[in-house]
Amino acid sequence: MTFDQISLGENGIGSTGSGKGDGRFGRKRGTLARFAAALLLATCVSAPLTAAWAQQEPFAAPSPREEESPSEPSIATSLPPWLGTTFGLRPWLASMGITYQLKQISEGWRNSQGGEKLGNTYVGRTELAIETDLEKLIGWKGGSTHVNGYWIQGHGLSGYYVGNILAVSNIEALPTVRLFEAWFEQKLFNDTTSIRIGQLAADSEFITSEYAGLFINGTFGWPGITAADLPSGGPAYPLATPAVRLKFSPTPQTSFLVAVFNGDPAGPGDPDQDPQLRDKYGVNFRVQDPPFVMGEGQFKYTAVTGLPGTLKFGGWYHFDSFDDQRFGADGRLLADEENSNGIPVRHRSNSGIYGVIDQQLFRIAGMADDKGVGVFARASASPSNRNLIDLYFDAGLTFTGFVPYRPDDSFGVAFGYARISKVAQAFDRDVAYFATLPPEEEGALPGLPPPIRNYEAVLEVTYQAQIVPGWTIQPDFQYIINPGGHVADPADPDGLRPLRNALVFGVRTTVNY
Repeated sequence: MTFDQISLGENGIGSTGSGKGDGRFGRKRGTLARFAAALLLATCVSAPLTAAWAQQEPFAAPSPREEESPSEPSIATSLPPWLGTTFGLRPWLASMGITYQLKQISEGWRNSQGGEKLGNTYVGRTELAIETDLEKLIGWKGGSTHVNGYWIQGHGLSGYYVGNILAVSNIEALPTVRLFEAWFEQKLFNDTTSIRIGQLAADSEFITSEYAGLFINGTFGWPGITAADLPSGGPAYPLATPAVRLKFSPTPQTSFLVAVFNGDPAGPGDPDQDPQLRDKYGVNFRVQDPPFVMGEGQFKYTAVTGLPGTLKFGGWYHFDSFDDQRFGADGRLLADEENSNGIPVRHRSNSGIYGVIDQQLFRIAGMADDKGVGVFARASASPSNRNLIDLYFDAGLTFTGFVPYRPDDSFGVAFGYARISKVAQAFDRDVAYFATLPPEEEGALPGLPPPIRNYEAVLEVTYQAQIVPGWTIQPDFQYIINPGGHVADPADPDGLRPLRNALVFGVRTTVNY
């Protein structure tokens, strides 16, 4: 799963911190530090008493939906059993069908060149997820529940330093504590059909790529085209929304999904305000907005080389109305500020289509099936007259198990491209035209044309090193081409110089308990 930054150029970003809020966080950090010190002391004191117990196999709770998505490696397997089992709580709850996961992702980033300004930042996210197998708990066959929430810390590099569309980090969001997904699922007809209802996120099941999951840039999770074109960025991290999802799997190799979401996770509001501020804690539970529908077919296959692959084809349709990127309701050009009323034409509905491919290219003999080389590619298109981005493409290669004595390390290279829509580019040319018209005042000089947006692209190179199961460290490099799609640098008083390409370095550490 992936997690996208939401406060980008089209969605906005800002700090919700204050002196009072920072003080509360500071007190929390102090409490956590004292707790950690006490825990370390208790570990040292109790080590001799638990030496015999430590010979036992540490407990790792299974996922209640393990047949669908195996649980991630947990650092609990490397801890003393009393700590790995949370003093016996974890196996006791698992015996009743209740499992939980606690994950901390921490990142440090530096924009060393280009963008809006140079600087460093920290981003963090603490996640708690609880899942329940209702058959084990109360005998409800085929039923399960899931709920997860986040404590988001720090400030994202994209929103504060780079000014790009394709977010540097997939966990970048405004700092807060928020509910994310909360749903009930029922499996039917020998588990070939399932229905979910509750607060859902589209990026957990739709338009996903297995091999793209290694990368940190947000566009390799929820693509930049959907984040830019849908209200409030669409139902994706950090904004989930009420929805119903139906999945039908007639064979183990074939699945069909369709979901109906509330069309605006945060709801309408000031376009200059970050949508996350309109649903700061993830508990708005809006159901009154025009619906947003996604459908996808998934097909697993074995290539002629004997290696596995997956094809996905899908599309989406939004029932709301959307502003034209160039023309006003009075038929005039929006760039003609003197004569246009400035109100865009409204188009009924919006839509998009997409395709995804994951293919293993090489498998390392004598190792697990997932060790080797994999490739992914995705493409998506949407109407040009009502969207900021009308064409999107990404692709990448991943290598796992190639470093001697480090079979769980991964390396990857990926590229993403988002084209500013043809109509939005035409609007920019209109602006440039009116800026260079001879002024009416005698002796005044005509203006100079501002930059014309065309596209934004990102190249990411990353290496993920597993320290122990459940703990990874991941250095990351990104080169961002045309931040913001080739927009004017806000630091340029004349508004004529575009943002320079950005060079970004960072490191992520993930601990999963």
